[in-house]
Amino acid sequence: MTEPGEPLLDAWRINARVTSFLVESLPADLWSASLPGSPRRTFRSLAAHLHNSRRLWMRSLATGAGIPLPAPVDRLGVTPAALAAALGESGGRILLMLEAGLANGCSFPGVSRPFFYGAMPRNVALFVAYAVSHEAHHRGQVVLSGGAVGRPLPQEVTAGLWQWSARVREARVLRGPHLV
Repeated sequence: MTEPGEPLLDAWRINARVTSFLVESLPADLWSASLPGSPRRTFRSLAAHLHNSRRLWMRSLATGAGIPLPAPVDRLGVTPAALAAALGESGGRILLMLEAGLANGCSFPGVSRPFFYGAMPRNVALFVAYAVSHEAHHRGQVVLSGGAVGRPLPQEVTAGLWQWSARVREARVLRGPHLV
């Protein structure tokens, strides 16, 4: 029988894998390209923002569970391979944070306010909705920006973002020391 919180964990697993899939699939010539209308921001810096945001979320929500923060990545110099590894690490640690919150009655351990603090949900289900929305927004930016700079992402990549069954299977297969 499925544990009550398992669908929330699967929602995060799918989201984390979809984000990694997109980063892994970005054509090399896009990595350093400027985003339309924002010449100081690149596809690289936008992708790095996803990992670094996870780290910031964890700084607020994971410390009570004793989960160490992953190292930040350099938004200006991170390589695709290094970012893929960092996303795997931060995705796994967020999963541990969610498991700790579920075990604590859906509130993150050591967090005094159960619902919102500023824009940060402190409830596990609300946090998953927040985090998935944030990452989906930026994945959409990447896809649209590729087309806007004349380099639309291949159809197998854009379609692959919606192949959730494949992505959750990949996430479960990829479980390593940090993907429990």
